[in-house]
Amino acid sequence: MAARYKKEQLWKLYEKLPDELKEAVFSGETADSIYDICQRNKIEEMVSDIASIVGHVLLGVLPPDEFEEAIKKELKMENDLAKKVAQEINRFVFYTVKSSLEELYGAEIAPPARPKTAPPPKPSEEKPKPPSGLDVYREPIE
Repeated sequence: MAARYKKEQLWKLYEKLPDELKEAVFSGETADSIYDICQRNKIEEMVSDIASIVGHVLLGVLPPDEFEEAIKKELKMENDLAKKVAQEINRFVFYTVKSSLEELYGAEIAPPARPKTAPPPKPSEEKPKPPSGLDVYREPIE
């Protein structure tokens, strides 16, 4: 993967990036997001490795849609954890520079997946009984 690139090659790629991506590569906000995501997922020891892979995406070396697979393989991360971390990185890092990444890769970047929530409760099968007495405002149900 991207580990095969020399620093000189990465700097040349960096120099050609749009300003928005240049900013994101060294942004304190990007670093904070990565750190917070690693802390939330109890993988603080992987912060620098994940930051490096994120950097490769921002530099144009690794397509964003391959990010999850890269952290899974390179960091030997479990599938569920890799998926969760990738979703959060997509949401808090890549999505903030979505238009620049789309321009760089020439492809549309999918919006971050929404966290799964419980489905709305199903209405009760039992129909509510009307109050006793005749309701003149309701039509009879057949």
